Amino acid sequence: MSLAPSQSTAMKPSKGKLPISVVTVIICSFAFIALLYTDTSRSLFKLKSCPRTSPVKKSKDRAAGDNLRNFQMDDRFEFDPEECTVNTGKWMFNKTFKPLYTDRSCPYLDRQVSCVKNGRRDTDYRRWEWQPDDCTLPRFNPELALKKLRGKRLLFVGDSLQRGQWQSFVCLVEWIIPEDKKSMKQGRSHSVFRAKEYDATIEFYWAPFLIESNTDDHIIVDPKKRILKVDSIDKHAKHWGGVDFLVFNTYVWWMSGLRLKTLWGSFANGEEGYEELDTPIAYKIGLKTWANWIDSNINPNKTRVFFTTMSPTHTRSEDWNNTEGLKCFNETKPVLKKKYWGSGSDKRMMSVVASIGKKMKVPVTFINITQLSEYRIDAHASVYTETGGKLLTEEQRADPLHHADCIHWCLPGVPDTWNRIFLAYL
Repeated sequence: MSLAPSQSTAMKPSKGKLPISVVTVIICSFAFIALLYTDTSRSLFKLKSCPRTSPVKKSKDRAAGDNLRNFQMDDRFEFDPEECTVNTGKWMFNKTFKPLYTDRSCPYLDRQVSCVKNGRRDTDYRRWEWQPDDCTLPRFNPELALKKLRGKRLLFVGDSLQRGQWQSFVCLVEWIIPEDKKSMKQGRSHSVFRAKEYDATIEFYWAPFLIESNTDDHIIVDPKKRILKVDSIDKHAKHWGGVDFLVFNTYVWWMSGLRLKTLWGSFANGEEGYEELDTPIAYKIGLKTWANWIDSNINPNKTRVFFTTMSPTHTRSEDWNNTEGLKCFNETKPVLKKKYWGSGSDKRMMSVVASIGKKMKVPVTFINITQLSEYRIDAHASVYTETGGKLLTEEQRADPLHHADCIHWCLPGVPDTWNRIFLAYL
């Protein structure tokens, strides 16, 4: 029943009651304040945790089944690389953390990095998590990774450290894929893991210098006999076309001496005609060749380019004040001193990468893993590895000064964190 407009009593308030117009104003005011508070809260707390869980596919693998029960998606906020400096932070020990795979559950790991399988007894190095100072790094979500790769190719290009990052990525996702819906084709230079259901490939291409050298296909052990063809890259780069995500690295192979033999033109004259250059200069020329190829051949609307910064080596225990130590052998904890920097990372080489990257037309996303990896003296393969295709003998293990591998990383381990950063950027 409505009041007639002509009735004057309609505009007069009854005793003890507010007029309808006043009530309306009050209600609207409260609604406006609530809306304002909601918008303000959103902006103030956009990085706060809002945990969510999501089911992942079952696997017949027992270890993967344990991961299914323990794994929680950690996509608590939309990662913003412009607001998060991932390379500054600290390693936090998390005794409840379990890797998504082990070196026994993942069938695609090289024996070189399968440390526990090779006899390493301590496993705490697997339970350290990287915590940036100004944000939270999302956990690696295998389903999300595969969805982002649906119908696409991801190619890691570089040396054995880059191969480790590739194997880490494959192992982080393969355990949720049924056996009949995945495959691996290993090649001498090019290896391809295929997730059939997603029509996606995760690939690795061997090019330790990125540019061409005489030690690419048949490795020359003696660094003095290696020659770098610093102006040539097409032999390798012809395999990089049509890829949606390219992830490069190159560093440790360049660090074989203060000077390197370099060559322009043809290898036809053998060792004749080479010129010895200081390592940073040769590195700069080689990276310029790579950058020119990227700028000339990559369409940034179709391909995203990433570059993993240098992976530090830990061959000098005096760097972290362990004067009684034998390289990284028997180290069980990270260096906890903030901004620790050892002799295994050359800042001149790092500045070369940064300066060339800034001048490129095609944008390159740098996966800055150097500082966070510097702390991890405990996570290398050490004596739990192989050499020449054979596991170290007991006699070799007893001589870590000559046989401990303080370059490569155990898996699962530090490269999993590199891939957490990579996926967050992706």
